[in-house]
Amino acid sequence: MTDPNELPPNSWHPGTWAERTPDKPAIVMAESGDTLTYRELEDMANRLSQLFRASGLRPGDHIAFCMENRLEYLPILWGAHYAGLYYTAISSRLTTDELGYIIEDSGSRAFLSSPSLAESIAGLGDVLHNLDRRLSVGGDLPGFESFEKAIAAHPAEPLAERVEALPMLYSSGTTGRPKGVKPALTGDPLGAGEGLTGLIRVLFGGGDDSVYLSPAPLYHSAPLRYCTQFHRIGATVVVMERFDAEGALAAIEKFHITHSQWVPTMFVRMLKLEDEARARYDTSSLVFAIHAAAPCPIRIKEQMLDWWGPIIHEYYAGTEGNGFCYASPQDWLDHKGTVGRAVSGELHIVDEEGNEVSAGVEGGVYFANGLQEFEYHNAPEKTAEGRLANGWSTLGDIGRVDEDGFLYLTDRKANMIISGGVNIYPQETENVLTVHPKVHDVAVFGVPNADFGEEVKAVVQPVDASAAGEALERELIAYCREHLADVKCPRSIDFRDELPRHPTGKLYKRLLKDEYWKGHATRLL
Repeated sequence: MTDPNELPPNSWHPGTWAERTPDKPAIVMAESGDTLTYRELEDMANRLSQLFRASGLRPGDHIAFCMENRLEYLPILWGAHYAGLYYTAISSRLTTDELGYIIEDSGSRAFLSSPSLAESIAGLGDVLHNLDRRLSVGGDLPGFESFEKAIAAHPAEPLAERVEALPMLYSSGTTGRPKGVKPALTGDPLGAGEGLTGLIRVLFGGGDDSVYLSPAPLYHSAPLRYCTQFHRIGATVVVMERFDAEGALAAIEKFHITHSQWVPTMFVRMLKLEDEARARYDTSSLVFAIHAAAPCPIRIKEQMLDWWGPIIHEYYAGTEGNGFCYASPQDWLDHKGTVGRAVSGELHIVDEEGNEVSAGVEGGVYFANGLQEFEYHNAPEKTAEGRLANGWSTLGDIGRVDEDGFLYLTDRKANMIISGGVNIYPQETENVLTVHPKVHDVAVFGVPNADFGEEVKAVVQPVDASAAGEALERELIAYCREHLADVKCPRSIDFRDELPRHPTGKLYKRLLKDEYWKGHATRLL
């Protein structure tokens, strides 16, 4: 492994490794085996950055892309990064309306996609016409230029005076629209690295001899950020086209994976494989398995530790980058159920008045002095809602710390649902169902699901009580899927004659939610 002290300043980017190890695989697609070397990654990213600059985009401008996991995904990200741009990776599961909103709200001047998204893109209309560049990767899209032909017209030389850029990713909003998490650009020269670069090197032992497996969709914050950090340190990144439990084990063996990142649902799926299938693959190369995105049930983590050994590390953080908690395997065994202790940002638990509470007392989880400064794009009111007067910020979670400073999450203040590692804010779903002519009132919240941690549940008060039943349930779910990504739609709907509301109109969603979580020690799985 290369000694970091041997690298000159501002060397934490793929160009360094394109010079040192040009023929080393930078990206490998797990199923197809398609590969890009560091030299090929660097050339593609440089050409794209040149295209952006020739199109009039300057540092601090914005682009977006939406596509399936594919070989060009990370080079496109690096091309935007090299041009100093904010870049938004958009979920490929969103509807046309959701996709169009993010492109417009972000102020993107260019958009890249692939033929796999043709159906969603077909209805974007004026959203596309208002863009400076539209590039199709891997095939034809009406109204789009060929990505391959477009970048071939530009040199593979790096732009002069490159600076560090950042993603601006969107999470669903509590008021019904996604919100962009906009971190402040530092102005640092390219290769200065990020706080996360150091965390991966120090906490997780990453280096240029690492082989990192990314089994999740790349548009999610953690896969996107961790893949780029492993490129900064010269590792090989193996990307699964789509998650498959046995396929993940096969990839670990085939590519001699040393590092990987998971969500608890993936653990559940692998544990459900037949013993013969689990024993078929050699996973001994794996030395760091990292998980986050949702609390992991204690019994699941115990089983994974029994299977893989003490290599499973956990962290708690958000796209906002306001804090980072970490638990080593031994930390977790000594504090079962914890999501870690703060290693970046100062952790505070506060009551409803914003006063810090003592150890063991439940309250809002806040951080001070985190990895980065951020705001919610075009939403100053949302930025303010997530902060106290002293500047401490929150992701909306509720928890407690023990005497050793380890955090345990117990609930989500904003009613956010985490299903299979995907963040879902129920207000979006409620807003869709509310306007259905057969719905008088509706509440949406998360309920226990053994595989995914939580699933989306809707409780509806119909206009006509006699209409309640399976037919209306199917109609409302289908209606919801016409307007929202399926992951945001209820898996099931229950009906009530009346929902619990205060005379002022406030919905007591907690009373409903508690019915479904009865018998669970916390309101999280």
